[in-house]
Amino acid sequence: MGVWGLITWAAVLLLVLAVMGFLLYCGYIQYIHMKYDHIPGPPRDSFLLGHLPTIIKMMKNNMIIYDTFLEWVEQYGPVLRINGMHTVLVLIISPDGVKEFLMSPKYTKDSFYERIATMFGVRFLGRGLVTDRDYDHWHKQRRVMDPAFSRTYLMGLMGTFNEKAEELVDTLAESADGERPVGMHQMLSRLTLDVIAKVAFGMDLSSLRDDQTPFPRAISTVMSGMVETRNPMTRFNPRKRALIRDVQDNIRFLRKTGRDCIDKRMKAIQDGEDIPVDILTQILKGAELEDGCNMEDLLDNFVTFFIAGQETTANQLSFAVMELGRNPEILTRARVEVDEIIGSKRDLEYDDLGKLQYLSQVLKETLRLYPTAPATSRALEEDMVIEGVRIPSNTPLMFNSYIMGRMEQFYPDPLVFNPDRFSPDAPKPGYAYFPFSLGPRSCIGQVFAQMETKVVMAKLLQRFEFELVEGQSFKILDTGTLRPLDGVICRLRHRMNSGTGKK
Repeated sequence: MGVWGLITWAAVLLLVLAVMGFLLYCGYIQYIHMKYDHIPGPPRDSFLLGHLPTIIKMMKNNMIIYDTFLEWVEQYGPVLRINGMHTVLVLIISPDGVKEFLMSPKYTKDSFYERIATMFGVRFLGRGLVTDRDYDHWHKQRRVMDPAFSRTYLMGLMGTFNEKAEELVDTLAESADGERPVGMHQMLSRLTLDVIAKVAFGMDLSSLRDDQTPFPRAISTVMSGMVETRNPMTRFNPRKRALIRDVQDNIRFLRKTGRDCIDKRMKAIQDGEDIPVDILTQILKGAELEDGCNMEDLLDNFVTFFIAGQETTANQLSFAVMELGRNPEILTRARVEVDEIIGSKRDLEYDDLGKLQYLSQVLKETLRLYPTAPATSRALEEDMVIEGVRIPSNTPLMFNSYIMGRMEQFYPDPLVFNPDRFSPDAPKPGYAYFPFSLGPRSCIGQVFAQMETKVVMAKLLQRFEFELVEGQSFKILDTGTLRPLDGVICRLRHRMNSGTGKK
C-alpha cells in the first residue's frame, strides 16, 4: 500500500472515530435528558445545545438573562431546569430552598466557581474567599479575615470614607453648572477603586484625578471575561481570541499589582514599621497560619477583595442615583433626612449612619431591584425533593436574588421603586432578599460596603441637585455584576444653602 493509501486509511479511521465519538456524546446527552426531563422547564432550543442559543443570543444583545429566567419561573414553577449541552443547572426560586441551602455549611459551592478560579487558563480568583469550595479551608480563611471587618476597625475607616467622598464631590463640583453631562457610574467606580485600594491595601491610586490609570479598564475587562465563561464555546471562537488575550493580560496585571503591594508590606513588617489591621495585613497573617500557603494563594484574596470592593459598591451607588433621579419625591425625602441629621457638617460620624434610616431604606430597595451580585450556587451531592420535585444528586443549584426581588408573590408591584418596603414596621418576606448572599458564606464586606455607600450618598445629597439627562434607557448591563447600561448620565448643580460654602 502506497503513502497515499495509508493517508486515506488514516483519514477514514479518524472520521470513523469522530463519528463514533459524536454518537457516544449524543447518547450521553440523551441519558442526561432522561435523567432530568421530569424537572419542569421550557422546551430546549436544540437537542445538543439545550437552552444555550437563547442564553447566547441575550448575551450578544446585552439583555439580562435573569429576566428570561423570571418568565420561565412564572410559567413553569419555582424549580426550573436549564440545559446547556451535557450539563443541567436547576434554578430554585423558593424561600425554603434558600434557607436550606444558603444557611447551612454542609452544601458547598458548585463547580461554576472553578471557571473564575482560573479563567481562560490564567489563575484569577484561585482559592480566595469567593471561589474556595473547600468549606474547612474557606472557614479558616474567613476567621483570619474577620478582624479587618470588625466594628472597631470599620469605625476607624470613617476618616478615609469621608476623605475620599470629599475628593469625589470636589471633582464633581467642577462640572456642577447644570449644563455639562457627568457619567456618574464612571466617577463612582473611580471613587470606590480609590477607597478599596487605600483602606484595604494602603495604596494611593488617585484614580478620580488620573484619567490614565489602567485599573478601571482592567477590572471592567476581567469582569467581561466572567460573562464570556458562561458560553462554553467562547474559547473556540476565533473572533473572541483578542478578548481572551485582553482578559488574560489584565488578570496578570492585577496579580502583578498585588505581588508588588504584598512585597512592599512584607518589607515594612520586616523593617518594624507600624502596620494597619487592614485586609492586606490579614491576608499575610493567614499565610503565617496556613501550612503550604504561597504567593499565588495570597494573590487570590488580593484580587478578590480588590475587585469585589470596587465593582459592586460602585454599581449600587450608581443604581441609587439613577432611581433617585427617576423618583423626585423619594429624592426630596432622602435629602430632607440628610439635611436634618448631617446639616452642614463636612465629615459624617459613625453614629450619623445609623440615624439615616430612610437613606438605608433607599439603599436596600436599590439592592432589591438591582442586586449587583444577583446569584449564587451550591452543589447538591445527594438526591433531594425540593418543592415537590426530585432533584438528582450531583446537580448544581442556582439561587437568584434578582429574580425573587422582582416577583409579585414576594413584593407587591415589584417593579416600583419603593423604599418603604424596608421601613422598620413593614412586613418582610423571609429568605427572598439576599443581595449579599446568606448564612456562613455571606459577603464578609457587606457592612463595609454599606457604610461607604451611605457616606457617599449622604454627601451627594448634601451638596448637589442632580437630574438625569434625557434619552437614557435605564437598562441593566450584565458584566458579571449588574451595572446601569447607560452609565447614569446626570447634570449637577450646587445646592443653595447647603452649608458647605458653595452655591
